[in-house]
Amino acid sequence: MLLTGAAWIVVTGLLARAELLAAQRDLDRLRQSVAGRTAPDGGASAAVQTPAPDAALRSAASHAARAHRLTTGPAWYPAAHLPFFGGPVRTVRGAAHAADRLTGDVLPPLVRTVPALTAGSREGGVPRILSALREQAPALARAARVAAEVRAEVRALPRSTWLPAADRARTQLSRQLNRLSPAATDASAAARLLPPMLGADGTRRYLLVFQNTAEARGTGGLPGAFAAVTADKGRLRFERFGNDTELAHASANVSLGAEYTARYGNNAPTKVWVNSNLSPHFPYAARIWTAAWREHSGRRVDGAAALDPSALSRLLRATGPARLPDGTALTADNAVDLTERASYAAYRDTAERKAFFLDAARAAAARLMDAADDPRLLPAMVAAIHDAQRDGHLKMWSSHRAEQRLLETHPLGGALPNTPGPFAGLVVNNAAGTKLDYYLDRRLTWAPGHCTADGRSVTATITLANRAPASGLPHYVTQRVDSPPYRTRPGDNRLLVSYYASRGAGLTRATLDGRPVLMSPAVERGHPVYTLDLELPARSSRTLVLHLLEPGAERAPAVLRQPLVTPLRATLPPGPSCQA
Repeated sequence: MLLTGAAWIVVTGLLARAELLAAQRDLDRLRQSVAGRTAPDGGASAAVQTPAPDAALRSAASHAARAHRLTTGPAWYPAAHLPFFGGPVRTVRGAAHAADRLTGDVLPPLVRTVPALTAGSREGGVPRILSALREQAPALARAARVAAEVRAEVRALPRSTWLPAADRARTQLSRQLNRLSPAATDASAAARLLPPMLGADGTRRYLLVFQNTAEARGTGGLPGAFAAVTADKGRLRFERFGNDTELAHASANVSLGAEYTARYGNNAPTKVWVNSNLSPHFPYAARIWTAAWREHSGRRVDGAAALDPSALSRLLRATGPARLPDGTALTADNAVDLTERASYAAYRDTAERKAFFLDAARAAAARLMDAADDPRLLPAMVAAIHDAQRDGHLKMWSSHRAEQRLLETHPLGGALPNTPGPFAGLVVNNAAGTKLDYYLDRRLTWAPGHCTADGRSVTATITLANRAPASGLPHYVTQRVDSPPYRTRPGDNRLLVSYYASRGAGLTRATLDGRPVLMSPAVERGHPVYTLDLELPARSSRTLVLHLLEPGAERAPAVLRQPLVTPLRATLPPGPSCQA
């Protein structure tokens, strides 16, 4: 009986493998079909040249279902629970079950949404798209829930067995789910949020703030130019533009709690516009901005959004370049450099430079509005918006509680998570008043160590490098407004460097360039925060090492990636297991 059962598992396992490979080929055809139907040329010709998505999906689901049936039954279940020998059996069985659920419950609503949105863009424009999203919202919510469940099930499968082929299959499936599950979650959130937030149920008003990441702030960059935006039936209208000088001293009558006041109160963030977003928790900044706008203009808004040149670059890649009044082309390739470096050399006069920023904002807004009326560009624009919010370069806050609760569970909300679990966050705030963070490089290595009865030791190594040239930069870029009691040179920078640790963590010691240093402790949304006032000379790098004791956990930490010009480079090496 044992030999018969083993032979049955081998034979059905090989058959299941063939079915899963066939399902994978069908899914490859499905991707080609969807890509063809969302091509910028409108998809009409591409749809003829690529297979129908429904047929490819039905075939993939059929193969996955057969693979699942082949790996169930009286032989597979007991074999999967055998010590040592059962590892690969459990992995193959779990992979087949995951494929069956993905092709049967997750992919169908996602695939149906694409033609619905494409047809809506052709037939009725943005209002029809919002209606299509609403129709698909329940199915997308279920797909997101199932995708998360399947992802958790695959993560629970054995990571290392005596059969490398099974291990490779699990790793590949896990990687695919790491992309698919967040995408399904984003699609579900978009279907629930976009219709009301874009005015499907009545006019909405928002404050859009352009962040200048050449001078770092907690949410990304210095809040500079702004625009008042109206959304009605999916149509956006920019009512007016302004710069930070207009709101420099607008006071925000808002209370953000004792913890916030203890951490940031000395910088007067509710009274000084340029200090309004020191915290990386975007809802704090948005509440200050909207309250300040109401005090300044007398008008309420339904929310606030933040956009930086990196997000603008991605949007312009989808829409094509914008044209400034002087004929300059604002493109995907020059948007960041032009607004955060070249403009400081071109416009020595502050008023002229601020006028240039407003011209750039108006030109980009006009181009985006034109593109929104072109159904051929909508798929690329949606992809650009998705990528920008995933990387933190685009953020949104709503004054409507139900919407805001949902936003805070997604990257678009820009929330500092307060959930337990391993966490590592590096946040810098420019303390010199320079525009030198255009040249800032950041590295973070989170290395777990040995485990004790009190928790796990963790070493967080932070390396900051100032790539600013020793000469040739405009005075406005290098000038210091902090008046330090020591001598500085043009190009030297100063940063408030904050490390956000896991909840329940404690700092045991810290060194700067190998020498002991004292960190200023605080707490924000449950996270211990350790801050150092750091001078960063031009053409130099400095290394800050924090030794912490954190609650024991097996998984890698969630990493807070502050969106600046150069992305954070984070390294998370595996550590010894804390399990007994």
